[in-house]
Amino acid sequence: MSKKKRGERMEEQNAETENTSENEALETMEAEVEAASDEEATQEAAREEIAEDTQKEEAAEALAAALAKQEEYLNLAQRVKADFENFRRRNQNVRKEAYDDGTRNFAATLLPVLDNLERAIAAAENSSDTALKEGVEMVYRQMCDAFTKRGITVIDRQGQPFDPNLENAVMQGAPEDGEPGTVCQVLQKGYQLEGTVLRHAMVKVVPE
Repeated sequence: MSKKKRGERMEEQNAETENTSENEALETMEAEVEAASDEEATQEAAREEIAEDTQKEEAAEALAAALAKQEEYLNLAQRVKADFENFRRRNQNVRKEAYDDGTRNFAATLLPVLDNLERAIAAAENSSDTALKEGVEMVYRQMCDAFTKRGITVIDRQGQPFDPNLENAVMQGAPEDGEPGTVCQVLQKGYQLEGTVLRHAMVKVVPE
């Protein structure tokens, strides 16, 4: 082989070597770029994951705060409702007590009227004026019916053991009037309203 050909061959080999080196360099650069891109993508994904976790934590904290507020408002509403119910019950009790007091006081003022009607009926027993007697009896029955509708009942316990909570013993009977310690005669009727005595009955009691 002539020198010229050998030179040309060497040049071709050098060119091929240079091309191979350049290709390898390019491949290395591309690999490095791709690796850098992958690393950047990984870092970006990590940042996004961190941001998502942060958002979730913030959302969880906000939800917890909202639930705490909800519980606080619910407790407040329940306390206000309970206070209002207590106030309403107290108000109802006060109104009922005031109404009952007024009823008892008014009924007590009518008891002498009822007593006088009973006396008028007794006095008219021997009267020839039947119309007057019937008129008085009608008024008396109306009064008794009005008392009954309102819950006012008569305390008339003749023959029963004397009860100082319901009766006043103003006279003492004879042993033959009945069992010892019992009411043998009611001198004046007593009245009570739903267990509350408006007027004690005046009675005669058999001595024990």
